[in-house]
Amino acid sequence: MAPEREQIGALHLSQCCLKTGTSAPLEDVPVSVVPGDGSDPTEGVILGAADGVLQIQTFDALPIQRVTIVPDATGFFATAAARLSDMAARPEKYTLGPAERLVPWLDPDAPANDRQPTPVTLAAFQTIWAPTLTDRRAALATAATELARANKRLLLIARSHNAADEMTAVVGRVLRAAGMTYRSLLSRYELARASEIAGLPLRELGFEAQMHQFYAQSRADKAALRRKYERFRELSPILVYKADKQKDLDEVRLLEWRLLTEITSLQDKIKDIDTTVAEYEGLPLMKRLAMQAVGRNPDTLQEYRRVYAEQIDKLKAEVDVAQERIAELVPEAAVPKDMRPEFEELKEEIVKLGGTKKIRELLAAEEGTNRQAFIQNKRIVIATARRVTIDPLFARVRFDALLIDEATDIPSSYLLACAGIAREKIILAGDPERIPPAERWAALP
Repeated sequence: MAPEREQIGALHLSQCCLKTGTSAPLEDVPVSVVPGDGSDPTEGVILGAADGVLQIQTFDALPIQRVTIVPDATGFFATAAARLSDMAARPEKYTLGPAERLVPWLDPDAPANDRQPTPVTLAAFQTIWAPTLTDRRAALATAATELARANKRLLLIARSHNAADEMTAVVGRVLRAAGMTYRSLLSRYELARASEIAGLPLRELGFEAQMHQFYAQSRADKAALRRKYERFRELSPILVYKADKQKDLDEVRLLEWRLLTEITSLQDKIKDIDTTVAEYEGLPLMKRLAMQAVGRNPDTLQEYRRVYAEQIDKLKAEVDVAQERIAELVPEAAVPKDMRPEFEELKEEIVKLGGTKKIRELLAAEEGTNRQAFIQNKRIVIATARRVTIDPLFARVRFDALLIDEATDIPSSYLLACAGIAREKIILAGDPERIPPAERWAALP
């Protein structure tokens, strides 16, 4: 698949055309992207797929060529299981008060009448049931606006990235109608699949774009390191390509040398024949008889000369082809005089820092500290339930309230993982006609 690229902040959004017959991986599953040129792979996250086009969030720009996507579903589910196990082993780290209100909805052993779609409004738990999606989201956005007005920090989760984008637009419009500065209050974690919905620039509301802009002045060293790293990754495939072309050029030049050597040898033979024919009449009789005994009389020598001349013509034709190919390869193999020293300098710095993998870890670690500080200053954060469950950032932060869009479509394990970081209140919205049996709710993909 050949990707199209777009950079948002420090992340890259790539769109890849899936091979016919290939099913798209689950959203938020981490993947490794292996370029077809043999350069270093990069890591990413699946944002979703539609009409055979897969959207991937990556840390490095993908090369414009065929790439191989390797999903890590095992790692995804292992991370989610580790998060839930940590909650069970160390409940003091999590705020489980509001989360316990979810038990009647999620516990397969709970009585059926405890899971009826009756509106509930309590200090710690509230349900919003409405027959239409528009009504449910409007009520949820209104609740989010009121909590934000009360200076509460909110986490709003959705079942998919498309749903999160749509919910971001709904909340943004309600905040704007209420006269609140939605651009500073609202953050879509991390990259939105859509660029805008209903006139709201979702990419500008993206967590990564906001954070990148906010910290632009304070992380000059990191930006410089990132530029060097990206330049190194940009030069690597170019120099690999140039090296391949130089190898081809050397082979063609070697072929040309062999052809010219053979032509020279044949020309020397023709020169010897011409000399022999010119001196033939003056040679001693015995020598002429000896030459005739081995078939080297004037007639046969002329025949040899003709054969050699034909061979020379064929070899010259091959030399012409080789020289044409050399003329094509010379500019393709040529490396600008400043490029190789620049690459060697970048490579030396990267080796000193421990290689490309270590640099990615350093950038991610430094960015993680900033991300935590930044997310704690956002009033409303919107993300997918899966992303919240597996992202280590959300294991370190807490929110005053958790709002759940279309909760009946989100697996119970993800709901519990998200509920564990809500300190005061949970607001659950959904379609009362779509509440699945507890056993199926727990087994949703």
